[in-house]
Amino acid sequence: MTDEMLRAPAEVKYAEELDWLESIDDGPKPFSWRLSPRMVRLFVLGSERSDGLDREIAQKWFGDRSFVERAIVTLASDRGLLLIGDPGTGKSWLAELLAAAISRNSTLVVQGTAGTTEDHIKYSWNVSMVIAKGQSRESMIPSPIMTAMEQGVIGRFEELTRSTSDVQDALISILSEKYVSIPELDDDNIVFAQPGFSIIATANSRDRGVNDLSSALKRRFNFVRIPVVTNKKSEAEIVRFRTTELLRRHNIDLELPPTLLDILLQSFADLRAAAASAQSDDGKLESALSTAEQIGVLEDAILHSNFFGDRTLKAETLAGSLVGSLARRSPEDLAILNKYWHGVIEPRSKKDGGDWQGFLEGGRQAIATLS
Repeated sequence: MTDEMLRAPAEVKYAEELDWLESIDDGPKPFSWRLSPRMVRLFVLGSERSDGLDREIAQKWFGDRSFVERAIVTLASDRGLLLIGDPGTGKSWLAELLAAAISRNSTLVVQGTAGTTEDHIKYSWNVSMVIAKGQSRESMIPSPIMTAMEQGVIGRFEELTRSTSDVQDALISILSEKYVSIPELDDDNIVFAQPGFSIIATANSRDRGVNDLSSALKRRFNFVRIPVVTNKKSEAEIVRFRTTELLRRHNIDLELPPTLLDILLQSFADLRAAAASAQSDDGKLESALSTAEQIGVLEDAILHSNFFGDRTLKAETLAGSLVGSLARRSPEDLAILNKYWHGVIEPRSKKDGGDWQGFLEGGRQAIATLS
């Protein structure tokens, strides 16, 4: 089934693993949860030898165990969960994994934008049915959030701070009263949330000031802040995990040389340090330099090597992908990258040689082409 989807949701992708965990799970389960909190954590973070399982469960989200545990505890209460952090820190992926493990359905999602309306989190109407038969529960189109309420499962709200204050205010009554009124109907005009219902929302910390959350809404969420991964070992695991998935999905037989992964990780670490010490925004790349962007750079380089190269990932291709992905403003970003290439990459290539020399030349060519 997963072969017929461009991107299978977590509950489909890991269906066999979830079935197995459910079959051996004898722990207490809150509400209508499919797995106990301990098994949810195990599904997300992977198994260890001390767990004593008959099979290994792969780690799917790489981060501090305490963040996952606090998120699970929050969902076992009657409060909503807000995952907040910089772009590319894995907030949405964690939300999807949690919803898949708890409810076996991670697709009840509302995407927050400037165009999101109250209808998107409550309900709308099938106009043709309303004209033919009038307003009724049959002619009502429930939102993903209302569907989650009726089924007693997890609903998700992506980029909460991107939506307007009217939409955010509509969430307050849902999170506090746990029901939605339908004033258009005379009978059967209240949808009550079933046990197990909760909301996982995500928010980009860089969107502060776009549509700040009200104090009333903040009180109804437990905040879990997801930091940028700066540990090289953890970041390497994330990039390797995602890259392996990419290669499998595209049926690409291409080796990721460890030296090139080290170069990619080191380059991002250098650029982050330079951004942290910059005196103004003009001295910083527009990119957040997140782990997700590293994966994007590597994905671009792998696909280019597979389709237009000799199916071997080379340092020159990786450098071109990095420059092309991070040079979003011209001339500001190009000037920053050019300074980095001359001040850091060039001395390093002379000192260490190897793939750093190819990385130097590939970056130079890419910067010259874009300048």
